Amino acid sequence: MAFISFVGRVLFASVFILSAWQEFNEFGSDGGPAANLLAPKFLSFSKHVSSHTGFQVPHFEMKYAIAAAISVKAAGSLLFIFGSSIGAYLLLLHQLIVTPIVYDFYNYDADTKEFNLHFAKFAQNLALFGALLFFIGMKNSIPRRQLKKRSPKSKTS
Repeated sequence: MAFISFVGRVLFASVFILSAWQEFNEFGSDGGPAANLLAPKFLSFSKHVSSHTGFQVPHFEMKYAIAAAISVKAAGSLLFIFGSSIGAYLLLLHQLIVTPIVYDFYNYDADTKEFNLHFAKFAQNLALFGALLFFIGMKNSIPRRQLKKRSPKSKTS
């Protein structure tokens, strides 16, 4: 059973590992295509947040955000493979930040093809988020092994 659980974690984390590897290979000096895709979406997201909440999102270089995302995905995936809840929390953090920005279905009309594409990808990432929550919940609900207390041996003479 432990081997099957390990294989499941490897297959699940492979989504994040392959994504981080692809972004790392394409990174370049400007953050690569990921930074070019994320920059206008982040601008739109920050305008959306500031108009609804009044909170001003700080400006920063997209290449640093992409580098941080690559690091969080890679570290979280490797820790997750070995059963660490810290890895699951890192992947949760990544999903929580990136999913609503990249898959901005809320900026499209419901009748368009882009809306359906972004909403489907958003729902897939929401399922990954749910699986991570399930892993954390199961990890916390299983009691840890307690060391057996040895009873002192009686001395017989």
